[in-house]
Amino acid sequence: MKIRSPIPRRRTRLEIIPLIDIMFFLLASFMMVSLQMQKVRTLKASLPTATLATATTRPDLINLTVDRSGQVAVGKNPVSFPELFTLLTNRHQLNTNIPVYITGNRDATHGSMIYVLDFVKRAGIQRVAISVRADSANR
Repeated sequence: MKIRSPIPRRRTRLEIIPLIDIMFFLLASFMMVSLQMQKVRTLKASLPTATLATATTRPDLINLTVDRSGQVAVGKNPVSFPELFTLLTNRHQLNTNIPVYITGNRDATHGSMIYVLDFVKRAGIQRVAISVRADSANR
């Protein structure tokens, strides 16, 4: 025979609402901490020039020079961006593995260099490098 207790039997329950509250609190805390970690700071940097770099001129590569105003020159000849795009796509069709070297003036901004780099990539050229000039005063 089964004897019943006069105290009603309670079923065990797992309270999930406090667990959800704690998880949301931790998520919000981690988000706030990660946002504080990403402070963008800028510095004006004067980068050194290379002393051992040698200038090479080969017909199977393209040298682009970016001046302080963001204008581009191929070799020593200044070109506009539509002319540059035509030149790059034509040379890329002739040689699909043609390298492009981008040289920036000392006063050229980082944004204009990245714009030219992106422009060259849009023309389909994959081998792109930022070149350095030898310091002529140290020779």
